[in-house]
Amino acid sequence: MAGGFERHFTLANIKRAANAIISVKKAVNIVKTFKPDVVVGTGGYVCGPILLAASLEKVPTLIQEQNVVAGITNKILSKFVSKIAVGCEGALNHFPKDKTVYTGNPIRAEVLQGNREEGLKYFNFDDDKPVVLISGGSRGARSINRAMVDILVKAADNPAIQYLHVTGKGEYDDIITRLKDAGIDTNTLKHIRIEPYLYNMPQAMAMADLIITRAGATTLAELTARGIPSILIPYPYAAENHQEYNAKALVDAGAARMILNKDLTSELLQKNINELLTNIDTLKAMSAASLSLGRPQAAEEIAELILQLSNIDK
Repeated sequence: MAGGFERHFTLANIKRAANAIISVKKAVNIVKTFKPDVVVGTGGYVCGPILLAASLEKVPTLIQEQNVVAGITNKILSKFVSKIAVGCEGALNHFPKDKTVYTGNPIRAEVLQGNREEGLKYFNFDDDKPVVLISGGSRGARSINRAMVDILVKAADNPAIQYLHVTGKGEYDDIITRLKDAGIDTNTLKHIRIEPYLYNMPQAMAMADLIITRAGATTLAELTARGIPSILIPYPYAAENHQEYNAKALVDAGAARMILNKDLTSELLQKNINELLTNIDTLKAMSAASLSLGRPQAAEEIAELILQLSNIDK
């Protein structure tokens, strides 16, 4: 019954507040019945009532904030929960210092298991040419995909750079059609590979010299764990514009470049790709800066916090 609040006064917010109270009462009954040792939430209005109910029932609680800018639910819950684990150092400023810990964001273990040689072999790429990985997420990113079309058309006759472009399943047919209309059949090109989706993204990341992607928290946690330079194009409609703030944290550290969605063009994206891939020293410095931000042990640190709260380890 709980729902997200609008960020200004509305009649709908009054109804949502009433629903939230009802949800908390129901959540209290769940907590009393289930009797958890500790309750963990990752933000969003769905987890709000159960975290608040657990806190009211004196059950140890932990919230994990993935983004640089804290979500409204986590801001509210921070006054009640026992511990707060933040995925980005910049998020420390949004929460009480005495119970907030910078852990980083958990990533899949397999992200660190891939290696460049296996990735190049799997995708049939050459080991003496740079690889650019483009991915807008599982559903794709239309603005990134469209900007890449002209770049791939120009790259068709120049195999100096290898491209692995993951379009998202819903965007794949459109991109293939646009390339064919431009006279490009990627099936005949060894250095350009277009995929709707990848089930082996860790291998793709392992071979990438540069990644072009959105700026979701999990994506950034994975690429920094591997120390991969990136061109970030934040999703402009993310809550609180958090992807732009996520990206800015990497840019400020020297680990990435950022192009705002409203400014994205094929020409600007091509300019950034060329500048980075032709300046090895800059690319190496970005890689080192990216790696310095990585927190590959985040899952273990969060698990340790949970154990401490629940007293299971004592």
